[in-house]
Amino acid sequence: MTDVTTSVQIVLTQHCNGTASNRLFGGQIMAWIDIVGAVAARRYAKRVVTTACIDHLSFIAPAYLNDTLVQEARITWTGRTSMEVRIDSFVEQMDGYRKLVNRAYAVYVALDENDKPVAVKPFIPQTAAEKEEYRAALERKAARTHWKQ
Repeated sequence: MTDVTTSVQIVLTQHCNGTASNRLFGGQIMAWIDIVGAVAARRYAKRVVTTACIDHLSFIAPAYLNDTLVQEARITWTGRTSMEVRIDSFVEQMDGYRKLVNRAYAVYVALDENDKPVAVKPFIPQTAAEKEEYRAALERKAARTHWKQ
């Protein structure tokens, strides 16, 4: 199984939107997604990375003030210089139960010392779940390529 990068936050007042509902602001979770995704990509590439795109982001359920938000990021596919990362966000209850509240796929590009794209090692899926995720990543890549045209 691929390495998992984990981030944990407590949703504080400054992370919530302006309504009385005390819901986590979508832009805040997007920022946290980009950070944990970039860390996973940096660890994999052993290089600085830049965000190329976040092409799938699903808000499945809300997170609220004082919730513990756990994010897990893992590599799902690599190209020559790019890496797709899946980021799952969970609200963790006090008993440890986790409920999925957000899933995102982001693509990062590894950079050399001159900020030029540099090759990364190929990701080779090992488990059945990784192989399925890799297959789906190829479909997402094809869709991204289609969008560029």
